[in-house]
Amino acid sequence: MNKQYYVNGEWKSSEEFASLHSPHTKEVIAHIPQATREEVEQAIAIADDARKQMSKLTAYERAAILEHIAQLFIENRQQAAEIISLEAAKPIKYALGEIDRTIETYKFAAEEAKRITGEMIPMDAAKNGANRFGYTIEQPLGVIGAITPFNFPQNLVAHKVGPAIAAGNTIVLKPASQTPLSALFLAELIDQTSLPKGAFNVITGSGKTVGDALVESDKVKMITFTGSPAVGIGIRNKAGLKKVALELGSNAGLIIDKGVDLSQIVPKCVMGAFSNQGQVCISLQRTYVMEELFEDFLEQFTIATKQLVVGNPLEDTTDIAAMIHPNEQDRAVDWVKEAVQNGAKIVTGGTIENGVFLPTILTDVSHNLKVSCQEVFAPIVVVNRISSVEEGITAINDSNYGLQAGIFTNDIQTAFHASKQLEVGGVMINDIPTYRVDQMPYGGVKESGTGKEGLKYAIHEMTDTKLVVWNQS
Repeated sequence: MNKQYYVNGEWKSSEEFASLHSPHTKEVIAHIPQATREEVEQAIAIADDARKQMSKLTAYERAAILEHIAQLFIENRQQAAEIISLEAAKPIKYALGEIDRTIETYKFAAEEAKRITGEMIPMDAAKNGANRFGYTIEQPLGVIGAITPFNFPQNLVAHKVGPAIAAGNTIVLKPASQTPLSALFLAELIDQTSLPKGAFNVITGSGKTVGDALVESDKVKMITFTGSPAVGIGIRNKAGLKKVALELGSNAGLIIDKGVDLSQIVPKCVMGAFSNQGQVCISLQRTYVMEELFEDFLEQFTIATKQLVVGNPLEDTTDIAAMIHPNEQDRAVDWVKEAVQNGAKIVTGGTIENGVFLPTILTDVSHNLKVSCQEVFAPIVVVNRISSVEEGITAINDSNYGLQAGIFTNDIQTAFHASKQLEVGGVMINDIPTYRVDQMPYGGVKESGTGKEGLKYAIHEMTDTKLVVWNQS
């Protein structure tokens, strides 16, 4: 089936198409248009023109459009989830969960659209400020270039499209090559709203062609990107004075202190390590367990992991399905082999069976191995023993990344100390680092990126603060 991309409220074709394969069955599920540089530039020009229409919308009207998008997802929840399962092999239970979060994200965007305010500036606090009245206003940037990943093809798109519309910007969206169907489905929904045509556009094609055109265009005022550090750093280097927000992943760490209740913790860890085949920026990758609990934790964690159901992503009972691409599964196997050659032990998994890389637990893993120090983006988790919480903090901080980290502890001083010492964008006390709700500020330090997502915070990134001063004398 030949798909079309969406520009200016119209469906358009390119001369070239690429075959889209199901990660689960390997069958061709669609043919996706590969836009040329000229077609991308045309879409950017249209988005630039649409700014005039967007500027006429009131905050009330922008909020109503976002509420309508949320309502359309409520009405099309099952279909939207099935598209994710089909193109990304995300088990349907998690795909439905993603759509529920997507609905919340657009609702939060609608609420925040009504709260975009500046502030009063106390001009007369300065010696030369008498008889002056000052305030700021937040104004939209213009065209936002959004480049999104495969792992949450609706909700991570919502985190860019929602705040862009809320702030009154226009958008050119380049979805991940493996998950364009979700973005095109979003276009079908947005087409039913009163959003001005041309304010939201979806362009499919190669990352290089579409991405470079967005990054290099003078008309695009901000690039918001979620993906790998290598690509993100490349964007940052090419973007010049454009605003750039980068969400670049991590190798999230967790500390388990002595004296905690493992029966409460183990199910969370299984979910954090293996949901969506571990293809989550804040997937639990490194677990540091105090010696007193180490054997007990490893046993319970292994038993629970072995109970996960591997199978067809479209079946309700499935917990684990194929990763996004066979090459990624091969990479995961290679990284495990490297770890074993350097003294690590496989507790369970580490192999591909029936086309699925199995959930994998490794222990005795040295900190300089790929499965520990790079972003594994696979259902692989490292469980190492520590003799103090301090040792765990040092291990987590010994990383080029810093998105989120977690600690389970009953000691309030330990928790406070960890919250200050962990070099990450978010610390989860008595929870896994994989915890996220969509209105919280989300973003990391080091190679995990720059800027914050979470609707209020993303809107701030997508607006310019203008100062107005009245001289009343």
